[in-house]
Amino acid sequence: MTLIYFYRGLHCGICAPHLKELERLTPQFVERGVTTIAVSSDTKARARGMQKKISANNLRIGYGLPLTEARKWGLFISTSHSESSIGIEELEIFFESGLFLVRADRTIYYLSVQSMPFLRPNFEDLLHALDFAIEQD
Repeated sequence: MTLIYFYRGLHCGICAPHLKELERLTPQFVERGVTTIAVSSDTKARARGMQKKISANNLRIGYGLPLTEARKWGLFISTSHSESSIGIEELEIFFESGLFLVRADRTIYYLSVQSMPFLRPNFEDLLHALDFAIEQD
């Protein structure tokens, strides 16, 4: 199974702590047979900036996802307000966060899509839910 976490981008002040938590927990997901990746529409340079910001060693960081693809995943699209609350220039158009657990056969096991930058799924809760699902399966 693969955990795909779509995040808003380097400009998002909420994304970095959330990604840092996913980075910390990635080895525990791997123990359960789940690979992790976080993806944005950021450029390679901005994605590397996020990778550095969260000290990513376990979590793979993807970049450059076209908005047309984000729409296919059902992600909400937002427009820039110029600078974010942390003073980083926002992309003109970007997608809001979404979390997907995808089975090996490419079917969706779980998804959560946000229309705003707050109230995101808790990764530790997701680990506990996976433990329950694995036990029952």
